[in-house]
Amino acid sequence: MYLLWGWVVFVCSLTQFVLLHFYKYPYHYIVWFASWIIVIYQVIYIRKKIKRRRVRTYTGYILGYVWLTFVIVIFLLAFLIGRLTEGDYYIHISPILLTIYGIPIFLSGIILRFRPLVIGGIGCWVLSIAAMLIDNYDYQFLLIPLAMIIAWIIPGYLLRAKYKLQSKNQGV
Repeated sequence: MYLLWGWVVFVCSLTQFVLLHFYKYPYHYIVWFASWIIVIYQVIYIRKKIKRRRVRTYTGYILGYVWLTFVIVIFLLAFLIGRLTEGDYYIHISPILLTIYGIPIFLSGIILRFRPLVIGGIGCWVLSIAAMLIDNYDYQFLLIPLAMIIAWIIPGYLLRAKYKLQSKNQGV
């Protein structure tokens, strides 16, 4: 799921940047509705996986709640920000999202004892500070795909390689 969501957020955020910066499209945020398709896919995938699972580990249990918390916070944040009507709140969206993205990545890295995820979570936090230093709202969006590469895509490929290696070694 790290790879799936890493690539989805990467593509959506770059598309939003292009729509906002180059086309000045007022509904640039509409690209994020594509993520609902991925949510549906993920729910179906996880339900099938749970039905096949014979053993539930404590690590898996904790990770499930870390990510559930993340999803709840993202939806609450989207709702709360959507309710704001005054001020320049929009320039704080990317820094806030980057801060929140770092939390489950960092915790997953600690729980799994997988250093690339820990580094990815810290990378999100560093990028959230960098986003606050960028005055132009448009350019803040470019830090989100960078965060996806650092925090979700690279660790996702490394985790997949580690899993394949462990599967290969167990099969021998």
